[in-house]
Amino acid sequence: MKVGQCDQTIGSILKTQIFGLSLGPIGTVLNVGVLRYKRSFSLLAPPMNALILVNPHAAGGRARKLHLQLLHWCQDHAAIHASHEQVQVLMPESIAQALHVLAELPSPTRVIVVGGDGTLNQMLPGLFKGHHEVGLVPYGSGNDCARAWGLHRMTWQAALAFALSAPSQAMDVGCVTLDGGQPTYFHSSLAVGFDASVGHRALAGPTFLSGLARYLLATFRELVHLRNWPVRVRLNGLAIEETTMLLASSLNTPSYGGGMPAVPHAHVQGGQLHLLLAGRFNRLQTLLMLPRLLLGLHLSHPRITCRPFTQAELSSPEALPVAADGETLGHAKQLRIGVMPNALQVVMK
Repeated sequence: MKVGQCDQTIGSILKTQIFGLSLGPIGTVLNVGVLRYKRSFSLLAPPMNALILVNPHAAGGRARKLHLQLLHWCQDHAAIHASHEQVQVLMPESIAQALHVLAELPSPTRVIVVGGDGTLNQMLPGLFKGHHEVGLVPYGSGNDCARAWGLHRMTWQAALAFALSAPSQAMDVGCVTLDGGQPTYFHSSLAVGFDASVGHRALAGPTFLSGLARYLLATFRELVHLRNWPVRVRLNGLAIEETTMLLASSLNTPSYGGGMPAVPHAHVQGGQLHLLLAGRFNRLQTLLMLPRLLLGLHLSHPRITCRPFTQAELSSPEALPVAADGETLGHAKQLRIGVMPNALQVVMK
């Protein structure tokens, strides 16, 4: 979702339908069944317990086309969401608008996110604050969270039915502070070093590519600018090593980068994260490592280690590139990383 100013034209910001009742800008009933919303209007005053939140920018903008299909699906499958007092479909145009919507929801509400890893990442602060349950309709470019939740092979219709009807369960979430700043949450991965730079290039990549293909193209492009960074690593309060690294990334899910099995044994209910540390690599060595990474055979390489942890500290005299769930966080010299066990209630297999 792109951060932007509110357009004051009614109907340009947010579209919604509450099933059983359609509202206009001032609360009047409309036949067309679409609500036009401005920020000053308290849309979410009536109680409800399910919200389908669509990121129109997900999957290169393709998620926008789902909006009307979602409305029609919910109307045609009322029996599936009969346990919910109301089901609402919203499509905010920016992060700020989406977080505003979450802030007005009654707690707890089941929020079904239609998007990918980045969409879910950006919604985490609002989801935590409202103690909401989370369902997911995978519609992003990476969908590593969907893989970890057992949803990635579902159609959007099957994923939506599952998200509305299945019980929730607790999963772990990661947390990082950069240079002593405010905490940032991640549900899948925190990339530091080369893979964070690759993730940044992937975000700016061609929209006709998605998933692993987009990540691989970004990897080849980043090889031209490849570098290594000095880093000092502490895990669970103990100094582990001081080395030169290509990457030092923390994973909660088994895969990242659109399906790369970076830590195949990771589990979102394991109560710990895993630090994947790659030492010094040149361009040729990095290129030769890619097939092993794609097959999940990289952990036997002598310059790659993988260690579980609950608390970690990374420090460097140089600013390290950092990304959370594929979303660029900038650069930092000091990182404090931790796991929050059972922090989020989610609908997964």
